[in-house]
Amino acid sequence: MPCFGTTARTRSNAEILAGELGTGFQEVNIGDAVRQHFADIGQSMEDHSVTFENGQARERTQVLMDIANQTGGLVIGTGDLSELALGWCTYNGDHMSMYGVNASIPKTLVKAMVAWHARRMCDEQPHITRVLLDILDTPISPELLPVGQDGALVQKTEETLGKYDLHDFALYHMLRGGYSPQRILEMACIAYPEVSRQTVRATLKTFYRRFFTQQFKRSCLPDGPKVGSVALSP
Repeated sequence: MPCFGTTARTRSNAEILAGELGTGFQEVNIGDAVRQHFADIGQSMEDHSVTFENGQARERTQVLMDIANQTGGLVIGTGDLSELALGWCTYNGDHMSMYGVNASIPKTLVKAMVAWHARRMCDEQPHITRVLLDILDTPISPELLPVGQDGALVQKTEETLGKYDLHDFALYHMLRGGYSPQRILEMACIAYPEVSRQTVRATLKTFYRRFFTQQFKRSCLPDGPKVGSVALSP
Protein backbone atom coordinates (compact mmCIF):
# COMPACT_ATOMS: atom_id res chain seq x y z
CA MET A 1 0.00 0.00 0.00
CA PRO A 2 2.46 2.65 -1.18
CA CYS A 3 2.00 6.31 -0.31
CA PHE A 4 4.05 9.49 0.11
CA GLY A 5 7.01 8.01 1.98
CA THR A 6 7.32 4.61 0.32
CA THR A 7 10.79 4.05 -1.11
CA ALA A 8 11.62 1.98 -4.18
CA ARG A 9 13.87 -0.19 -1.99
CA THR A 10 11.20 -1.39 0.43
CA ARG A 11 8.56 -1.78 -2.27
CA SER A 12 10.95 -3.83 -4.41
CA ASN A 13 12.02 -6.01 -1.49
CA ALA A 14 8.39 -6.75 -0.62
CA GLU A 15 7.61 -7.78 -4.20
CA ILE A 16 10.77 -9.87 -4.59
CA LEU A 17 10.22 -11.67 -1.29
CA ALA A 18 6.59 -12.44 -2.15
CA GLY A 19 7.67 -13.82 -5.51
CA GLU A 20 10.43 -15.97 -4.04
CA LEU A 21 8.07 -17.39 -1.41
CA GLY A 22 5.36 -18.07 -3.98
CA THR A 23 2.73 -15.87 -2.35
CA GLY A 24 0.31 -13.49 -4.00
CA PHE A 25 1.18 -9.81 -4.36
CA GLN A 26 -1.50 -7.14 -4.53
CA GLU A 27 -0.83 -3.41 -4.60
CA VAL A 28 -3.34 -0.82 -3.42
CA ASN A 29 -1.95 2.70 -3.80
CA ILE A 30 -3.55 4.76 -1.03
CA GLY A 31 -2.24 8.16 -2.14
CA ASP A 32 -5.46 9.43 -3.76
CA ALA A 33 -7.63 8.20 -0.87
CA VAL A 34 -5.42 9.95 1.68
CA ARG A 35 -5.39 13.19 -0.35
CA GLN A 36 -9.18 13.12 -0.50
CA HIS A 37 -9.39 12.53 3.25
CA PHE A 38 -7.03 15.41 3.95
CA ALA A 39 -9.10 17.68 1.70
CA ASP A 40 -12.25 16.64 3.59
CA ILE A 41 -10.80 17.56 6.99
CA GLY A 42 -8.79 20.60 5.86
CA GLN A 43 -5.36 19.05 6.35
CA SER A 44 -2.71 20.74 4.21
CA MET A 45 -0.46 18.45 2.20
CA GLU A 46 2.40 20.73 3.24
CA ASP A 47 1.73 20.16 6.95
CA HIS A 48 3.79 17.06 7.74
CA SER A 49 2.50 16.78 11.29
CA VAL A 50 1.35 13.67 13.15
CA THR A 51 -2.00 13.98 11.33
CA PHE A 52 -0.19 13.66 8.00
CA GLU A 53 1.54 10.51 9.21
CA ASN A 54 -1.34 8.85 11.04
CA GLY A 55 -3.80 9.45 8.22
CA GLN A 56 -1.78 7.11 6.03
CA ALA A 57 -1.47 4.41 8.70
CA ARG A 58 -5.21 4.44 9.37
CA GLU A 59 -6.05 4.29 5.68
CA ARG A 60 -3.88 1.21 5.32
CA THR A 61 -5.69 -0.48 8.21
CA GLN A 62 -9.08 0.35 6.65
CA VAL A 63 -7.98 -1.24 3.37
CA LEU A 64 -6.76 -4.37 5.15
CA MET A 65 -9.92 -4.70 7.23
CA ASP A 66 -12.17 -4.31 4.19
CA ILE A 67 -10.20 -6.87 2.14
CA ALA A 68 -10.49 -9.23 5.12
CA ASN A 69 -14.27 -8.76 4.98
CA GLN A 70 -14.27 -9.45 1.23
CA THR A 71 -12.32 -12.67 1.60
CA GLY A 72 -13.54 -13.93 4.97
CA GLY A 73 -10.01 -13.53 6.29
CA LEU A 74 -8.22 -12.08 9.30
CA VAL A 75 -5.88 -9.11 9.48
CA ILE A 76 -2.67 -10.33 11.11
CA GLY A 77 -0.88 -7.57 12.99
CA THR A 78 2.90 -7.34 12.66
CA GLY A 79 3.61 -4.73 15.35
CA ASP A 80 6.23 -5.97 17.80
CA LEU A 81 6.86 -5.72 21.54
CA SER A 82 9.35 -2.86 21.18
CA GLU A 83 6.81 -0.74 19.32
CA LEU A 84 4.16 -1.49 21.92
CA ALA A 85 6.50 -0.57 24.78
CA LEU A 86 7.23 2.81 23.19
CA GLY A 87 3.79 3.36 21.72
CA TRP A 88 5.48 3.72 18.33
CA CYS A 89 2.35 2.83 16.40
CA THR A 90 -0.74 4.67 15.19
CA TYR A 91 -3.74 4.25 17.45
CA ASN A 92 -6.39 2.41 15.42
CA GLY A 93 -3.89 2.23 12.58
CA ASP A 94 -1.11 -0.37 12.57
CA HIS A 95 -1.95 -0.69 16.29
CA MET A 96 -5.08 -2.65 15.32
CA SER A 97 -5.65 -6.12 13.83
CA MET A 98 -7.59 -9.31 14.51
CA TYR A 99 -4.50 -11.04 15.97
CA GLY A 100 -1.05 -9.66 16.72
CA VAL A 101 1.49 -12.42 16.17
CA ASN A 102 4.53 -10.37 17.24
CA ALA A 103 3.02 -8.72 20.31
CA SER A 104 5.59 -10.22 22.69
CA ILE A 105 8.59 -10.40 20.34
CA PRO A 106 11.03 -7.46 20.67
CA LYS A 107 12.47 -5.90 17.55
CA THR A 108 15.98 -7.14 18.31
CA LEU A 109 14.62 -10.70 18.28
CA VAL A 110 12.69 -10.07 15.06
CA LYS A 111 15.95 -8.98 13.41
CA ALA A 112 17.78 -12.01 14.83
CA MET A 113 15.15 -14.38 13.44
CA VAL A 114 15.32 -12.77 10.00
CA ALA A 115 19.11 -13.10 10.05
CA TRP A 116 18.80 -16.77 11.08
CA HIS A 117 16.44 -17.49 8.18
CA ALA A 118 18.77 -15.69 5.79
CA ARG A 119 21.70 -17.88 6.84
CA ARG A 120 19.58 -21.05 6.73
CA MET A 121 18.49 -20.40 3.15
CA CYS A 122 21.82 -19.20 1.73
CA ASP A 123 22.57 -22.50 -0.07
CA GLU A 124 19.15 -23.62 -1.29
CA GLN A 125 17.48 -20.25 -1.89
CA PRO A 126 20.17 -17.57 -2.22
CA HIS A 127 17.69 -15.07 -3.73
CA ILE A 128 15.71 -15.09 -0.47
CA THR A 129 18.92 -14.69 1.51
CA ARG A 130 19.88 -11.60 -0.51
CA VAL A 131 16.53 -9.89 -0.06
CA LEU A 132 16.37 -10.71 3.67
CA LEU A 133 19.85 -9.28 4.22
CA ASP A 134 18.87 -6.14 2.33
CA ILE A 135 15.76 -5.80 4.49
CA LEU A 136 17.95 -6.09 7.59
CA ASP A 137 20.27 -3.44 6.17
CA THR A 138 17.40 -1.01 5.54
CA PRO A 139 17.02 1.67 8.24
CA ILE A 140 13.92 1.10 10.38
CA SER A 141 11.21 3.53 9.29
CA PRO A 142 7.41 3.83 9.07
CA GLU A 143 7.98 5.64 5.74
CA LEU A 144 5.23 8.17 6.40
CA LEU A 145 7.09 11.38 5.52
CA PRO A 146 7.72 12.22 1.84
CA VAL A 147 10.92 10.83 0.37
CA GLY A 148 13.76 13.14 -0.64
CA GLN A 149 14.12 14.58 -4.12
CA ASP A 150 16.37 11.66 -5.01
CA GLY A 151 13.79 9.17 -3.71
CA ALA A 152 15.87 8.44 -0.62
CA LEU A 153 14.46 7.67 2.80
CA VAL A 154 14.40 10.69 5.12
CA GLN A 155 12.50 9.31 8.14
CA LYS A 156 14.57 6.97 10.32
CA THR A 157 13.02 5.76 13.57
CA GLU A 158 16.22 5.23 15.55
CA GLU A 159 17.32 8.79 14.85
CA THR A 160 14.17 9.91 16.69
CA LEU A 161 13.85 7.30 19.44
CA GLY A 162 17.39 6.02 19.91
CA LYS A 163 18.60 2.49 19.28
CA TYR A 164 16.11 -0.33 19.78
CA ASP A 165 18.84 -2.44 21.40
CA LEU A 166 18.85 -0.05 24.36
CA HIS A 167 15.07 0.15 24.54
CA ASP A 168 14.76 -3.65 24.56
CA PHE A 169 17.49 -3.87 27.19
CA ALA A 170 15.61 -1.45 29.44
CA LEU A 171 12.26 -3.15 28.90
CA TYR A 172 13.61 -6.59 29.79
CA HIS A 173 15.35 -5.53 32.97
CA MET A 174 12.50 -3.29 34.08
CA LEU A 175 9.87 -6.02 33.73
CA ARG A 176 11.87 -9.14 34.58
CA GLY A 177 14.17 -7.76 37.26
CA GLY A 178 12.12 -4.82 38.47
CA TYR A 179 15.32 -2.74 38.41
CA SER A 180 15.31 1.00 38.97
CA PRO A 181 16.08 3.44 36.14
CA GLN A 182 19.43 4.26 37.77
CA ARG A 183 20.46 0.62 37.96
CA ILE A 184 19.41 0.00 34.36
CA LEU A 185 21.44 3.06 33.31
CA GLU A 186 24.57 1.69 34.99
CA MET A 187 24.03 -1.78 33.53
CA ALA A 188 23.45 -0.38 30.04
CA CYS A 189 26.65 1.67 30.20
CA ILE A 190 28.54 -1.56 30.96
CA ALA A 191 26.68 -3.61 28.34
CA TYR A 192 27.16 -0.98 25.61
CA PRO A 193 30.61 0.55 26.18
CA GLU A 194 30.68 1.87 22.62
CA VAL A 195 27.72 4.17 23.41
CA SER A 196 28.36 7.34 25.40
CA ARG A 197 26.74 7.66 28.82
CA GLN A 198 24.96 10.79 27.63
CA THR A 199 23.38 8.89 24.73
CA VAL A 200 22.38 5.99 26.96
CA ARG A 201 20.77 8.36 29.44
CA ALA A 202 18.87 10.24 26.71
CA THR A 203 17.59 6.98 25.21
CA LEU A 204 16.42 5.68 28.59
CA LYS A 205 14.62 8.97 29.29
CA THR A 206 12.77 8.52 26.00
CA PHE A 207 11.95 4.93 26.94
CA TYR A 208 10.45 5.76 30.33
CA ARG A 209 8.56 8.81 29.09
CA ARG A 210 6.95 6.96 26.21
CA PHE A 211 6.38 3.72 28.15
CA PHE A 212 4.09 5.42 30.65
CA THR A 213 2.41 8.00 28.40
CA GLN A 214 1.49 5.40 25.76
CA GLN A 215 -0.20 2.88 28.07
CA PHE A 216 -3.60 3.61 26.47
CA LYS A 217 -2.48 1.83 23.31
CA ARG A 218 -1.69 -1.33 25.25
CA SER A 219 -4.96 -1.28 27.19
CA CYS A 220 -6.93 -2.20 24.05
CA LEU A 221 -4.60 -4.47 22.13
CA PRO A 222 -5.76 -7.26 19.83
CA ASP A 223 -5.14 -10.76 21.17
CA GLY A 224 -1.67 -12.20 20.62
CA PRO A 225 0.53 -15.04 21.87
CA LYS A 226 2.96 -14.71 24.73
CA VAL A 227 6.39 -15.74 23.47
CA GLY A 228 9.18 -15.80 26.04
CA SER A 229 9.11 -14.25 29.50
CA VAL A 230 8.21 -10.61 28.80
CA ALA A 231 4.88 -9.38 27.44
CA LEU A 232 2.74 -6.25 27.74
CA SER A 233 -0.67 -7.41 26.54
CA PRO A 234 -3.44 -7.15 29.15
